Amino acid sequence: MTNQIRTTTSPEELVATVRDRYGKIANAGSCCAPATNCCGSSPVGLSTGLGYKAVDLDLLPEGADLGLGCGAPLEYLELQPGETVVNLGSGAGIDALIAARAVGPEGRVIGVDMTPEMLAKATTNAASAGAHHVEFREGRLESLPIDDGAIDAITSNCVINLVPDKSKVFAEIARVLKPGGRLVVSDVMLDGELPEVITKDVMAYVGCVSGAIQRDDYLAMLAGAGLDEIEILKDVDFLATVADSLPKEVNAAMAELGLTSRDLEGVVRSITYRARKTDIAGSQL
Repeated sequence: MTNQIRTTTSPEELVATVRDRYGKIANAGSCCAPATNCCGSSPVGLSTGLGYKAVDLDLLPEGADLGLGCGAPLEYLELQPGETVVNLGSGAGIDALIAARAVGPEGRVIGVDMTPEMLAKATTNAASAGAHHVEFREGRLESLPIDDGAIDAITSNCVINLVPDKSKVFAEIARVLKPGGRLVVSDVMLDGELPEVITKDVMAYVGCVSGAIQRDDYLAMLAGAGLDEIEILKDVDFLATVADSLPKEVNAAMAELGLTSRDLEGVVRSITYRARKTDIAGSQL
């Protein structure tokens, strides 16, 4: 059967598609089946390749790592005991549960996700891990269910990319961070143009490819929200790193049109960055 290119222009349609797909991933245990991610490699193998430490992954309950990230941001967040940290797009709980060990029982971890199936899975995983200081809240990243100035640190892994209005996400991050609060995020950005068909394909969007925007635009939105001291910690060719891990729908769409990951070489970047909430002048509040 010929693969059909699915296009949409409505942001809310995109959000609904993302929610639906990730709900199915939660129910399946991964993109395709419990033992594999979308391409057939194990989630653990993909995560270690992205920078996660095997010792951290080994301590997670089964099913917490679905192999959905594009980096390993917690390595750089330098969490301290007693801190309150938020995980944006917490999925099945991999980063929230790793963060929970860093902040200790005197700290607090809040995961935010818009997919009920992922929230249920994450809550079960936290209970299995005995992580009683972790909670998961249903919400959109453009309207976080968190009080103003309540958070020490924020992390996210390949999720902001999926939000149609990223500027609202950055404004919300600035709102909930304490003065001087920090974030470390892994996300997908572009250094060039994607073929139009990939940009418009919904399944590519959900697969963290066409939801990406240009690097300069992304970082300008970040700074515009008052999130400064921006530092790029890691910058790699995303498709070169996970060429075998793209969702099968993305590969099918590209193959039908005679495209391969080589046609996108160097354009799609997996970038891990650090930033801090500052005042307009750029000094810490």
